[in-house]
Amino acid sequence: MKIIHIDQKYPEDWIRVLNHIANLFFEDSKLKVEAHGADMAVTFTYHVEADFSVYTNAILEVDGKRYTNDYHIKYDTEAVGRELNIRMKRALSHVFLDVLEQYSGMHQQWGILTGVRPTKLYHKFRKAGMNDAEIAEVLIRDFRLSQEKVELLKEIVDRQLVTIPDLDNIGKEISVYIGIPFCPTKCAYCTFPAYAIGSNRKQGRVATFLDGLHIELREMGKWLTENKMKITSIYWGGGTPTSIEADEMDALYQTMYETFPHPETIREVTVEAGRPDTITPEKLAVLKKWGIDRISVNPQSYTDETLKAIGRHHTVQETIDKFWLARESGMNNINMDLIIGLPNEGIYEFQHSLDESEKMQPESLTVHTLSFKRASEMTRNKDKYKVADRDTVAEMMQMAQVWAKDNDYVPYYLYRQKNILGNLENVGYSKAGEESIYNIVIMEEVQTILGIGCGASSKFVHPETGKITQFHNPKDPAAYIMTFEEATAKKIELLNDLYNA
Repeated sequence: MKIIHIDQKYPEDWIRVLNHIANLFFEDSKLKVEAHGADMAVTFTYHVEADFSVYTNAILEVDGKRYTNDYHIKYDTEAVGRELNIRMKRALSHVFLDVLEQYSGMHQQWGILTGVRPTKLYHKFRKAGMNDAEIAEVLIRDFRLSQEKVELLKEIVDRQLVTIPDLDNIGKEISVYIGIPFCPTKCAYCTFPAYAIGSNRKQGRVATFLDGLHIELREMGKWLTENKMKITSIYWGGGTPTSIEADEMDALYQTMYETFPHPETIREVTVEAGRPDTITPEKLAVLKKWGIDRISVNPQSYTDETLKAIGRHHTVQETIDKFWLARESGMNNINMDLIIGLPNEGIYEFQHSLDESEKMQPESLTVHTLSFKRASEMTRNKDKYKVADRDTVAEMMQMAQVWAKDNDYVPYYLYRQKNILGNLENVGYSKAGEESIYNIVIMEEVQTILGIGCGASSKFVHPETGKITQFHNPKDPAAYIMTFEEATAKKIELLNDLYNA
């Protein structure tokens, strides 16, 4: 941890962004106006010229040495309020990142970008009429991205536009997320709604939750039908939707298809069967009955000791067996997830996971970088979990990129998270033509995602302005059971405001 003395008080949101930049270099660092006990000091100067140019300078002083950087950017239009605030934060981040890179010798390939969706920025510039060369120039010069990351973003955006040719106009349609909040056990890194299904079933919460979910599905289906909404994609997530019994799954899919409008035009339905220990022949038969062949079977790692350490009560062999069971049962589009930087894993273990994945050739492979999420067991007991260092996780990510190219996978979506190892990213790779439409639309925030069920988040995206309004269903099954009718009514109100104005 580093204490960095900052020369004067700044607005809270400026400090928050600058603290994020500092944390890219020094874990849990703090910027403070008080100089007492500081490890280093930083001084900023900045001003805005009459021609709308922004000038900034940073001086970092540490161990008797000075590091300095100047930055100037000219805008075409004047900015006030929020837009001026954004320009100032961006300029200060630019010079602060530079002096910290000088001091530490580290290079941040994602530059000053702090958001989780960098592809949205690329799309924004593209829709403004900029060509690829112009976008690359801005991302490198003003956002300090590396050439490698810019090329990755371009490749992903190109693939997204092939997968969804009407991506820029898809806001007139809607996608649906349905949350099942149960799992066999909770993984140490997880903060999703994932409650132990065994104890909740004994307490009667599973059956009561499902009763409420059927009602919510019918009510939302009624609104969608009455308003002639076209559904792009449906994603069953959680938790693990295949934690419930086969007959319970069957009943839910029947309700969905009976109440949602024009199911024959839905482009994609996905069921997250991520825990191999929840997959059975009976559940696969239900999926096949309803024409659902897109699922996830997520190993995370192919090392049994790692699975035990992170709280997954299945073996590597069970992952392999359930993958082939799913394939033989007619699942034609299977995603698998791997996580870079899991406890006690290094280059050897990750290479082993890639080698095992190569034998199965799933239609898509999502490569996550471990993130220490605030409410996870792993974060609460960080000292228990020894994870790879920055250089090692960067090498693993490079290994994944090489593996994907060698096995004819293309990157098609990307997102980042707070506290992610090595300041890296999560990348979804797929065989050409097998990309997940839902993953693209939710990451690029190009259309409304209607969240149904426990822990489901709705994002209401205005089809004309792109303005986003969020609404969150309760994460806890008991709270959902008590409030789902109220939540359903609120979402219908928001939908009416959005589409019937």
